[in-house]
Amino acid sequence: MNKILQHLEKNLVIIFISVSFVSYGQGIIIDHNCTNLNNVPVEWINSAKENQHIAYQHTSHGSQLIDGMNGLKNWKGEQYAFNNGGSGGALDLHDYAMSSYGASDLGNPDRTSWEQATSNFLNDPNNSYVNVIIWSWCGEVSSADSTDIQTYLDLMSSLENTFPNVKFVYMTGHLDGTGIDGNLNQRNEQIRRYCRNNNKVLYDFADIESYDPDGNFYLDKMANDNCDYDSDNDGTRDKNWALDWQAFHIENVDWYNCSAAHSQALNGNRKAYAAWWLWASLAGWEGVVASVQKDKIEKSVYLNQNYPNPFNPTTNLEFHISDFGLVTLKIYNIMGEETAILVNEAKSPGNYKVVFNAFNYPSGVYFYRLQTANYTSTKKMILLR
Repeated sequence: MNKILQHLEKNLVIIFISVSFVSYGQGIIIDHNCTNLNNVPVEWINSAKENQHIAYQHTSHGSQLIDGMNGLKNWKGEQYAFNNGGSGGALDLHDYAMSSYGASDLGNPDRTSWEQATSNFLNDPNNSYVNVIIWSWCGEVSSADSTDIQTYLDLMSSLENTFPNVKFVYMTGHLDGTGIDGNLNQRNEQIRRYCRNNNKVLYDFADIESYDPDGNFYLDKMANDNCDYDSDNDGTRDKNWALDWQAFHIENVDWYNCSAAHSQALNGNRKAYAAWWLWASLAGWEGVVASVQKDKIEKSVYLNQNYPNPFNPTTNLEFHISDFGLVTLKIYNIMGEETAILVNEAKSPGNYKVVFNAFNYPSGVYFYRLQTANYTSTKKMILLR
């Protein structure tokens, strides 16, 4: 039984689906898979500098993008230069663009003032050339409930309708150490799901800092925005993945030094790489998935995190399969005992949603496990009465 539980817990490492740049109609998802700057062609960097006029508003956490971009320019040179106005062939990026219009970030001074500040900014004739708006959170997602996030999503959608010639970039909140089951991740998942389902542009701030450059995952290890994490599962953050990675790699070859508020240089590096991937994508670049890699993603099999989570008594389990064949979806309790079989039949390729009703189940931690001929994934969910 312990071996079963260990196997289930091991498979929790991949707890939510992160998609490297994929176009959903006009949608763009920027996450940790979009942090290899070498994959972004120079011609699309240049196209971004020629065509993008960006207004960015943030407080300290959001400055990680800007400080990372400044460090990248200092390291790699004028190819990655930016300034307010785009002079000298640089990217036109107005930092703190809307601070004089009534708000500082998506939660300051409250959760709605940023929308009016954006409208005021875009209605100012002096800003008529701006075609990209991006706002960041500070720590406000951690204390948000689902209604707060829905308010954010609704206001963004309203702005998109009012200013159809402007691209609005959505953003998740930074890591706070509460892990997969914490409120922060649940609210970030709410933002991700909305963006994917509605073809939005998302800069997934939290996902970028959930992985190191080697693809190791830290969200399930109590990782915070400083890159501290719990390495031995004893409930205490005792290591820092960014500092460890930097210590075993060469500065100015594998990484560069830069400021990164509340965090480490490597996190600032990755935020900058992802930012340039975003600017190039907004300029029209279709990313590394344009041909073979896109085909692989479209044919992939994946299991999504259930929602809502925690739940009472029903929750939705969604998965995608790429080939016809036998599919099983089973529920296990914390002891690794099988408690329900939700799917056990041949399925055609496509997207599926199954509603799990735990009316007769006691509160606690459960696992759900999807298995096909060539794929197995197990995820964790919480029934909370």
